[in-house]
Amino acid sequence: MTRWQPPNARRWVLVILAVACMAPTPGDVGGCGQSIEDLDAQVFFEARREADCDACRQCGLSTRRCDAACDGEGEDSFPERCFPLVHDGEVCLRALRHSNCDEYAAFVSDVAPTVPTECDFCPADEAP
Repeated sequence: MTRWQPPNARRWVLVILAVACMAPTPGDVGGCGQSIEDLDAQVFFEARREADCDACRQCGLSTRRCDAACDGEGEDSFPERCFPLVHDGEVCLRALRHSNCDEYAAFVSDVAPTVPTECDFCPADEAP
């Protein structure tokens, strides 16, 4: 035997659930209250080299990029007219840290390295 509930109580529960489901999820609205700041290239590339070196060691990868990262060498600046934000750098580093060995092997390949979409801050202009 089911318990009887007044019809209005069910309606209110459904209305409240519908409203709650329409709200944006955290992260869907941007930087979660972060102020807009340009990404410091030196800080980012140092963290990127550290992430690359750690992944190369853990995955047993040996490429020129791995060697350079572990030696503290490599990129130090963004391309001209490229101004990523701090939040962009955080998202990129998080994506790198969560990549598996096969993905990382593609990122540090000597032949045809790929770039995680989260780290493609300034895609090349398609205009001539």
